Amino acid sequence: MNGIYQSNNIMNYLKTNFAVILCSLFSFEVMAQEDFKVKVNTDNEPVCEGKFKPTWKSLSQYETPAWFQNAKFGIWAHWGPQSEPMMGDWYARRMYKPGDEHYRHHIEAYGHPSVHGFKDIIHVWKAEYWDPDKLVALYKKAGARYFVAMANHHDNFDLWNSTYQPWNSVNMGPKKDLIAGWSAACKKYGLPFGVSVHCARAWTWYEYAQNSDSTGLFAGVPYDGNLTKSDGKGKWWEGYDPQDLYAQNHPLSMKPTGKPMDPDGRFTWLDGAYPLSQDYCDKFYNRTSELINKYSPELLYFDETSLPLYPYSDAGLQIAANMYNRSIERNNGKNEAVITSKALTEFEQDCITNDVERGVPDHIIAQPWQTCTCIAGWHYDKWRYYKNTYKPSRQVIQILVDVVSKNGCLLLSVPIRGDGTIDATEERIVNEIGNWMAINGESIYDTRPWKVFGEGPSAEKSNPLKGVGFNEIKDGDNTANDIRFTQKKNILYITLFGAPSESVKVVSCGKAAKLLDGKIRKVEMLGSSEKITWKLTDEALTLSVPKTMPSEKAVVYKVSI
Repeated sequence: MNGIYQSNNIMNYLKTNFAVILCSLFSFEVMAQEDFKVKVNTDNEPVCEGKFKPTWKSLSQYETPAWFQNAKFGIWAHWGPQSEPMMGDWYARRMYKPGDEHYRHHIEAYGHPSVHGFKDIIHVWKAEYWDPDKLVALYKKAGARYFVAMANHHDNFDLWNSTYQPWNSVNMGPKKDLIAGWSAACKKYGLPFGVSVHCARAWTWYEYAQNSDSTGLFAGVPYDGNLTKSDGKGKWWEGYDPQDLYAQNHPLSMKPTGKPMDPDGRFTWLDGAYPLSQDYCDKFYNRTSELINKYSPELLYFDETSLPLYPYSDAGLQIAANMYNRSIERNNGKNEAVITSKALTEFEQDCITNDVERGVPDHIIAQPWQTCTCIAGWHYDKWRYYKNTYKPSRQVIQILVDVVSKNGCLLLSVPIRGDGTIDATEERIVNEIGNWMAINGESIYDTRPWKVFGEGPSAEKSNPLKGVGFNEIKDGDNTANDIRFTQKKNILYITLFGAPSESVKVVSCGKAAKLLDGKIRKVEMLGSSEKITWKLTDEALTLSVPKTMPSEKAVVYKVSI
C-alpha cells in the first residue's frame, strides 16, 4: 500500500507541477544548446567582448534598465517601401497571391508581378516629404519617452546605408539613410532610439514570388522572384541581384505559410522550411550587427519568438551579446540596452524583454515587458483613413493605462504614408493623446504596479492572450466602472476608464482589503482644482466627483498616503 501511495503522490506532483518541470527542462536545454545547424561567421562584425557571451545562461544576467521601466510610452514608425501603395500590411507577399486584394491592386496600379515585382515598388518609393525632426518633435510633445524606427521588414529591404544588403534606401528608392535621420532627430529631442528588425523570415515569406498564375493570360509565366543579376541588363536595377532582396535561390519549402504559430503562440516558420544556407544566416547576422554598431540603438525589437533563427542558428544569441556589450562599452560599464521578442518562456524573459502584439496579459507580470499596437494596420492603409476606422485616442489611452498597471510599456505605431507624412486624422489622435498625457502623465511615467492591477468588470474577466497577443480591448469595452492602479513612492493613482457620473467606490482600497499601506492624507483629481472629499470604510474608499471633468476618456485620482 505504501508503494501505491508514494506512486500516486509522485503522479499528482508531476501533474500539478508539469509546467514548472517543463520550463526547467527547457531552461537547461537552451543553456546547454550548442548543436546549431548553422553557426554564423562573426569575422566581419565581431561580437564586442564583455560581460555577456552568446549563450542563454550568460544572457540571463540581464537586468532591465531603469529608463525603459520608467518610460512607459513609445511611438513607432513602422514604415518602409510597403507603405508606398498605401494598401496596408504584407504588400510585398500578398501582391504575389492571385485573388488577394493586393494582387488585384498591383496589376491595376503597376502591372503584372512577372514584370513589375516588389523590387519595382522600391524604385517608385521616394519618401519625398519625410521630415524626421517634425515627426519626432510631434511624438515627444504627445508624451512619448522613446522612439522606434523600422530598420527592415520581411520585405528584406534595409532602411540605412547597409554594407551587407545592396537593396537599401541609400542605393535606391528614397536614396536617404532613414535610420540615420531618425537617430539624429531622437538625439536632438532627447529620446532613446530603437530599431525594429523583421527580415529573418524573408526566406519563406517571399516564397509566393517564386510562383506564377495558374490561369489567365499570364498562366505559367513566373513572377520575378527567381530573377538574377544577369536579368537586369538595360533595366533600372542593372548591377543589382534581385536574389539579394527576394532570397529565393532555393527550392520552395514544404510549408511556405509565412507566419504560422504553435498552440503556445511561438512562431514556427522554420518548421518545414527548406534548410537555411550559411550565407543567409551570416548575412542576417552581419546586417543586424552593423545596425547596432553603426547607430547605437538603445532598443532592438525582433519580430520573432525567442531570438531570430533560433534554434537553427546562433545568430540571435551572437547579436544579443553584442548589443548588451556595446551598450556597456558606451555607458561606462552600465547596460542600458533593451531587446524585445515575443511569446518568451519565463527563462527567456530573464534574458530579453517580452513583447506582446496587440494585446495585454490579464495579470501583473513580474519582469518589465512591452506591448506593441497600432492605431490602424501596421503599414499605411488609405482605406482605414477613408473609412475612419482608426483607434480613437480614448482607446489608446485606456490600453496604455492597462499596460502600465501590469508593469508594461506601450509602443504605439502611427502609420506613415509612402511620402513620409502622417494624415490629419492621425495627427489629431496623436495630439489628443498628448493633451491627456500633459495632465495625467504623472500617473504613467516612473510608476510601478500596485498590489493589484485593477478592479471592475474588465479586471475580473479572464482575457488570456491569443498566440503572441491579440486580445486588446475594443473601443467602448471599458467604462468608468473599470479601474486601474499605479503607484509612485507614497502616492497611489486610481484611473477610471471614463468620467463617472456619481461617487466612486474603490473596493481594493477598503479597510477589509488590507492593501493600503498607511493613512490617506489627501485625495485629488489630476487636472481638476475642485476639492475631492473621501470616506474610508471596511467596504471601500468612496470618492466624490467634481462638477467639471478634466477628460471623458479617463480620469485619475491621486491618493497621497
